Amino acid sequence: MSISFVRIDDRVIHGQLVTRWAKELPCDGIIAIDDAVAADPLLSSVMKGAVQDIKVWLFDTATAIEKLPKIIASEKHYFVIGKSPVTLKRIEEAGISLQNSNKKINVGPMSARATTTTIGPNQSVNPEESAAFDYLLLRGHQIEFRLVPDASSYSWQDARQKLK
Repeated sequence: MSISFVRIDDRVIHGQLVTRWAKELPCDGIIAIDDAVAADPLLSSVMKGAVQDIKVWLFDTATAIEKLPKIIASEKHYFVIGKSPVTLKRIEEAGISLQNSNKKINVGPMSARATTTTIGPNQSVNPEESAAFDYLLLRGHQIEFRLVPDASSYSWQDARQKLK
């Protein structure tokens, strides 16, 4: 399988992704998916500039749905990064499985915003994101909240208890 890592991170691409996660898991390229980031040439340029020596593609959701089947069929190993669980839900609803070998979706920072509830350190969700996590869990993904590889983690099932 060509997807070696799936992550949700509201920063999308940043140095920590490359310096920490790409050293832990095979990574020939990064597929970042977010409609707003893909539509902003300056932000796209900044994100691509954060990564050295690894190819980066920034797609809106529609383009990702079009291109991911070919990427998944590749022999190379790719990280798939979405800014929100809602984005990953839309991809799965389009019939594209984001399953990787360990069946995990890693969740990094999701900053506090209006209508969010804090569920962990630098991790907050709104009702739409909560529903997207539930959907992804039902699709067989293990959802693991872990900011960096050597940090402790907790599951979506544990985090969900804080929303009651």
